[in-house]
Amino acid sequence: MRSYKNPVYPDYFADPFVWRHGDDFYAIGTGPAEASGDVTRASKVFPLLTSHDLVEWSPAGHALVRPDAAVGDSFWAPEIIYAKGLWYLYYSVGFGDKRHQIRVATADVPLGPYVDAAQLTDPDQVPFAIDPHPFQDDDGRTYLFHARDFLDVDPSQPGSIRAGTALVVSELVSMTQLSPQVHTVLRASCDWQLFAKDRAMYGRVFDWHTLEGPFLIKDEGRYYCLYSGGCWQNDTYGVDFTVADSVLGPYESRPDLPAPRVLRSLPGKVVGPGHCSAVKTPDESGWLIVYHAWDQAMDARRLCIDPLWIGPHGPRSSGPSWTLQSGIEAYRQ
Repeated sequence: MRSYKNPVYPDYFADPFVWRHGDDFYAIGTGPAEASGDVTRASKVFPLLTSHDLVEWSPAGHALVRPDAAVGDSFWAPEIIYAKGLWYLYYSVGFGDKRHQIRVATADVPLGPYVDAAQLTDPDQVPFAIDPHPFQDDDGRTYLFHARDFLDVDPSQPGSIRAGTALVVSELVSMTQLSPQVHTVLRASCDWQLFAKDRAMYGRVFDWHTLEGPFLIKDEGRYYCLYSGGCWQNDTYGVDFTVADSVLGPYESRPDLPAPRVLRSLPGKVVGPGHCSAVKTPDESGWLIVYHAWDQAMDARRLCIDPLWIGPHGPRSSGPSWTLQSGIEAYRQ
C-alpha cells in the first residue's frame, strides 16, 4: 500500500463505512448537513466517495433519495451491503438526537440512488436506535448490529453496567425485516465510556455512558465486535472491542478497562478517533481500520485510515497516526 497521511480526505466525513466492489473502493458517511439536521433543501443525503487505492478519494455525489420529512431531519451512520442481487443501505434518521429509527433503502448499483424501502425499528417502541451494521456470516445468514438506550443500572455493585446507549444484535429475517428477538452484545461498564454526567434523559438524570458504532470482523472462527465509546465531541472517544464464539454471543465484558485498546485520542495531535469500519488492503494482505477524527481546531470530523491487526489479545492498531506513513508495516503488541 502506498504512503499516506491522515486525514485522507479534506472535507467533513463522519461515521465512515468503506467497502470494495471489483477493483474500486467506496465510502459512505455522515456529512455536515446530515449531522446538523440541515437537509431542508437536499434531494439526496449521505455523501459518497470513490478510490482506487484507499488514499486518494474523490466525491461521488450522495446516496439516499431523501425520504418523507416526517421521519426526521438528522441522518446518521449509513452502511451498505450487497445481497440477493440488490444493494442495501442501512441508516438511522430522527430529529436531532431524539426519536431515531433504523431504516433500509435499496439500489441496483453501489452508488445508488438508494430509495427507502422499510422501517426496521419503531421509535414508539425503541425511542433511540442508531448506527446499524449489517453482517453476513459464512452460512449466508445476515444480522444487524446497532446501538440503543438502556436505563437500568445498579451503582451499588462495583463494575456494574451503566445507564446509556449500548450494543445489540438481531437476525435479519429478510434484508428488510428485523427479527423481534434482540440479543444484548455489550453494556457500558467502564469509566472511560462516560458520555456526560448528570444528563437529563427520559425524564430522569443519569451519568450517561455510550457505546456505539458496532462493526464485526470474523477471524479464525471468533467474532470481534469493534465499537466506539465515550463522548464523540471530545477526547474521551475511542475504539475498543468485545469478542464471542457465536455471532449472537455471549460477548466478553471487561469492566476493568481503563481506556480503549484499539484507538484513543493523542493529546495535542488527534482528538476523538472513532466510529470505525474495517476493510482489506488493496492487495488483501491485511486490514485497515477506517475511522473519523477531529483535528485540534475541532472544526470537522474527517476520514482517516491506519493498519489493523488481530493478534492473540484481539484487534490492535498502530493508529491514530497524523504524520506521513509509509504504508502497512508490521506491528507487534
